[in-house]
Amino acid sequence: MFQKFKLIFTDPDLRKKILFVLLILAIFRAGATIPIPGVDQERLAAFFGGNQFFGLLNIFSGGALDNLSIMMLGVGPYITASIIMQLLTMIFPRFKEMYQEEGEAGRQKFNQYSRLATVPLALLQGFGLLTLLSRQGVLGELSLFGHITNIIIVTAGSILLMWLGELISEYGIGNGVSILIFAGIISGVPQALGQTIFASDIYQLPVILGFALAAALTVAAVVIITEGQRPVPVSYARRVRGSKMYGGSSTYLPLRVNQAGVIPIIFALSILLFPQMIINFIAGIDNGAIKAVSAALLNFFNNPWIYAGLYFILVFLFTYFYTAVTFDPDAISSNLQKSGAFVPGIRPGRPTSEFLYKILNRITLIGALFLGAIAVLPLAMRAVTGLVTLTIGGTALLIVVSVVLETIKQIEAQMVMRSYD
Repeated sequence: MFQKFKLIFTDPDLRKKILFVLLILAIFRAGATIPIPGVDQERLAAFFGGNQFFGLLNIFSGGALDNLSIMMLGVGPYITASIIMQLLTMIFPRFKEMYQEEGEAGRQKFNQYSRLATVPLALLQGFGLLTLLSRQGVLGELSLFGHITNIIIVTAGSILLMWLGELISEYGIGNGVSILIFAGIISGVPQALGQTIFASDIYQLPVILGFALAAALTVAAVVIITEGQRPVPVSYARRVRGSKMYGGSSTYLPLRVNQAGVIPIIFALSILLFPQMIINFIAGIDNGAIKAVSAALLNFFNNPWIYAGLYFILVFLFTYFYTAVTFDPDAISSNLQKSGAFVPGIRPGRPTSEFLYKILNRITLIGALFLGAIAVLPLAMRAVTGLVTLTIGGTALLIVVSVVLETIKQIEAQMVMRSYD
């Protein structure tokens, strides 16, 4: 382990990539401390203290929303744009072909459409969020020009953050967007721990220790499920060409238990947060009927049981959805058949596709149930312990562990490549 850690810093290319990631994260954290004009810090602290919705939204801003910084929107608009583009692949065959069949060039074009869709979404989200905060008294009295300026500033901050994330993906290590979210979560850990430990009395010490034990078990479970896979044996037929014989080898096709990773959590939160933001926005309209409907909808979403149920269902469904988008049994079966490979005991072609689909459905069920349980775990912990600072622990923990595992794999792949050279 020590030798591997030493190799990270002795390898010039790997060291350069890690230092580049650290530089981008430093720029991000510096930007997250610069507030937009007109913020009332006391009202802001009081507003965030009693609003779980914005606490969840703060995760995806990378911790930049709690002080209304110029990067307060975070990568949320880009994530929403990616969700819309992924949904379009299920509706329009052209987008599916572009994403799955046209190779790297098609995916680059697909990602470019996601970037272009981020701009109007950031403008819309910035307008709605700033208008809502103005009505809550968090922002001072601003002129029309000042309001438009703030919208442009936070939109530019979101686009900058999207660009920084793509720079990490291209020139650094790991997935850039995930690492930015990871950095935002980690930056808030010391404060959350301090509030939990020092704001609690001695009688809550067993509760805190119990939560620490539950967190350790959750981390272990996340690692097991994330790394778990179902190997499907694959054999290659023997072929004689001239005087030489090719093929005859055996390998396996790994089907991951959690094929979708942390994406379903992000998708589900985005879907849950967007209607709540819209409802909060229209609640300020001076109309009795609209106010009554808005209040009823807000009470509906703020019910912890309803919220937890919707959250679990959305995570469960998005796990299957994203797995279906990223893993196509028909395409895998076709590629195996073209390369002269087959699953022992299963006929090539359609039977192989149905066999893979059956296995994928079964193992995805386990992954979907686990992700749903992890998503609602912090809500259950809050109901049991009464500690508000632990509200978003499960979701944050899942994101952190998944990002760490993915980054470690990429670092090890770089090290193996260097050792091979």
